[in-house]
Amino acid sequence: MADLRLLCAGITSDPSVRSNIGSGNLVFNATEPLADQIAGGIKDRFGFDVPIVVLAASEMRQVLADCPYAGAAGNTVHGYLCLETPTVDRVKIDSLKAPTEQVSVMGRTVWLFAPDGVGRSKLAAKMETCIGPATARNLNTLTKMVEMLEN
Repeated sequence: MADLRLLCAGITSDPSVRSNIGSGNLVFNATEPLADQIAGGIKDRFGFDVPIVVLAASEMRQVLADCPYAGAAGNTVHGYLCLETPTVDRVKIDSLKAPTEQVSVMGRTVWLFAPDGVGRSKLAAKMETCIGPATARNLNTLTKMVEMLEN
């Protein structure tokens, strides 16, 4: 994480880049969209491609505020932050989801509520094939990221 913070500090010109544990989630100040530069930097420095979603603080707060499963245990709710507007394949979702699972689309975020556990969910494992490229975080992590914005 230290190397990732240093890489992003150089790209963002923000020496105070902060991370949330070892999750790859960063909080930093920037005045322009930097997803492509960060993805390129990670590819050059670490040798792998990863989907990068950069949200303004107000957008991140809105993602959390829009969560339709806010009262559920944070580890049973995953927000899939889509790289672009999701193309939702409801037929495929319905064929994969367990009877207890629920899916909601809120803008560019697709929410999965898996009360029996995300690790047991067939849908969670194949969600990107149903919605397109995304990066997923559980509700606990998203909440922590918003808290980091306030400090």
